Amino acid sequence: MPRVIAVAFEPLGRLYYFDAGDLELSFGQTVLVPTGDGAELAHCVWGPTELDWSQDLAACLGPADTADEARDTANRIRRVEIAGVARTLIARHELAMRVVGVDFVDQSDDFDQQAVIYFVAPGRVDFRALLIDLARALQSRIDLRQIGARDAAAIIGGCGACGRELCCSAMGPQRTPLLLRMARNQDLTNNPSQMLGACGRLMCCLAYEQQRYTDFHATAPRVGVVVGTPDGTGTVVGHSVPLDAVVVQVATQRFTCPLGRLCAPSASRDA
Repeated sequence: MPRVIAVAFEPLGRLYYFDAGDLELSFGQTVLVPTGDGAELAHCVWGPTELDWSQDLAACLGPADTADEARDTANRIRRVEIAGVARTLIARHELAMRVVGVDFVDQSDDFDQQAVIYFVAPGRVDFRALLIDLARALQSRIDLRQIGARDAAAIIGGCGACGRELCCSAMGPQRTPLLLRMARNQDLTNNPSQMLGACGRLMCCLAYEQQRYTDFHATAPRVGVVVGTPDGTGTVVGHSVPLDAVVVQVATQRFTCPLGRLCAPSASRDA
């Protein structure tokens, strides 16, 4: 079984998994890992742990040294400079586009330097003149990439209504279709503000939690069904999916009762 580690390129960022091999690594240690643009520095946040991993994992390249850390710091500074130059030139060209992220590749087999600038815009943008000015100002190969609202939210990051980090930032934007029926199934229909994430689209967590709600509704009694509980016989008046329980009205009081404690004959769902 491979010895798996999880690394993050940014603090509290999305996790990526690699094979540590025989390397002795520890939490918080800076390591080099392979990417599409060459070796990059990341921080070990979990492992190494032997796991029965079903997919092939790329091998970690080993601990980072002082030179690697200095290069990473210089590249981070360079990305900030590129973002500033890009915003200035966009304003000068009066283009309806907003920079949300920058990647900088300082070495490659195909070119010396490349600045990848991610932006959002309400529609198609003619940035040919901007591209020329950026290449001249930055003395690098320029790649302008227009992205959608979900990808922009994943890059910018932030906290959702739940108080936790955005799902798209921690786990990547949801690629499966998000449907309104998911919101209805999760009782969010009457409050549109609960359905929309920071990107203004349906929240990715609707898809992540959909199966949990589907499984719950397949076994839980519907609202209005009479059930037996340890506190007496009552009527189901609500559901608590995170607790795997129902809210039962018994006489003048309400109790939250786990599904496992409901009396079997009364807990079965009505047709």
